[in-house]
Amino acid sequence: MRFLIDRCAGHRLAVGLRQHNHDVVEATQLGPDPGDRSLLEQALRDQRVLVTIDTDFGQLVFQEGLPHGGLLRLPDVPPDRRIQLTLDVVARHGEALEAGAIVTVRGDRIRVSRPTPPTNQS
Repeated sequence: MRFLIDRCAGHRLAVGLRQHNHDVVEATQLGPDPGDRSLLEQALRDQRVLVTIDTDFGQLVFQEGLPHGGLLRLPDVPPDRRIQLTLDVVARHGEALEAGAIVTVRGDRIRVSRPTPPTNQS
């Protein structure tokens, strides 16, 4: 799977995913922090699932309706659990993520919000 790892999600997560043969770009490789909107755009343009612990992305996607290429939100996941939990989510919900789902992990709960198909407004 192709990922863009937000700065706050950590370098260790990026390294762990690479060790499991995932294609990973870290936001830190893209230069100075471009901001959340730009990261969403970059991930969509590059067909990458954005991984973050930042809750602001939920507002951008759910309330403002910004397009994205899949989003994995880990707001409550401690750094030492992020790699294994991300691998578990990919194994169980990878197809949904690649299809543009938003997966949020809070505690032991995983919520998958699938994209709604566009309505035909002709």
